[in-house]
Amino acid sequence: MSAKHPIIAVTGSSGAGVPVFTTAIQHVLFRLQSNCAIVDGDGFHRYERQEFPAEVKKAEQAGRSLSHFSPDANLLDMLESLMREYGQHGRGMQRRYVHDAEDAAETGCREGSFTAWEPIPEGTDFLVYEGLHGCYMSDNVDIDRHVDLGIGVVPIVNLEWMQKMHRDTSLRGYSHEAVMHTLEKRLADYVQYITPQFSRTDVNFQRIPVVDTSNPFETQPLPSLDESMLVVRFRQPKKMPFSMPQLMEKIPGSFMSRANNLVIPGREFELGLELVLEPLMARMLSKRRMGT
Repeated sequence: MSAKHPIIAVTGSSGAGVPVFTTAIQHVLFRLQSNCAIVDGDGFHRYERQEFPAEVKKAEQAGRSLSHFSPDANLLDMLESLMREYGQHGRGMQRRYVHDAEDAAETGCREGSFTAWEPIPEGTDFLVYEGLHGCYMSDNVDIDRHVDLGIGVVPIVNLEWMQKMHRDTSLRGYSHEAVMHTLEKRLADYVQYITPQFSRTDVNFQRIPVVDTSNPFETQPLPSLDESMLVVRFRQPKKMPFSMPQLMEKIPGSFMSRANNLVIPGREFELGLELVLEPLMARMLSKRRMGT
């Protein structure tokens, strides 16, 4: 952790909606007259898209699983080095994964490859990581210890799968069957490597639909925000720069379901998100500017 160069890790599975939260952070930083470097965790995948199937096959032949959730499929030691370097000196190296034709046109790299490593912008107040492993810990790698604010983005799993299916088929050109195969193959890695991180995050945002999503693989519209509730869980509510009653006064229709859980109507999603994030980020910014 670093008061001088704070790091925010927005962690969630593929299809969880992590970029929405990164955008909200950018809005808050604009109001706070501050800036950030955004690091995409996909840039720390180990293999290019064309390489990955062969590596998965090798792993299966050796009796182990391999997915983008797996530590072996990622350069997590390099991600930890980036966070350590940023926390100490406000700098580090990153690269981008080229997801689609739009990314390819922007970067000049082919789809499924990586851009060259390059330094993150200088003079930023925060580093914002978005990806799969922002609060990951193991015997060899401890990314979580460098994080000043961990945010978990955790829709219930059926909704998460629906969102991934919709994104990957409509925006990334995958077939329905290919997405289902991916979800099936990486489920064990999800349980082992992704879910434990949400016990370490400082705040979790869990979107819960109030319409039937029993079969997330049938063709149906994604639940809208009006058809959802947002459960916000604070790991240590007494350390937050606000109280639950203060938040409930500002967010219409919100209520406490447990001492550390706040439930927000989906229509108040953006308001609730920014009311939670802004005081937390303002406190970090104040410590940074005071140099404490």
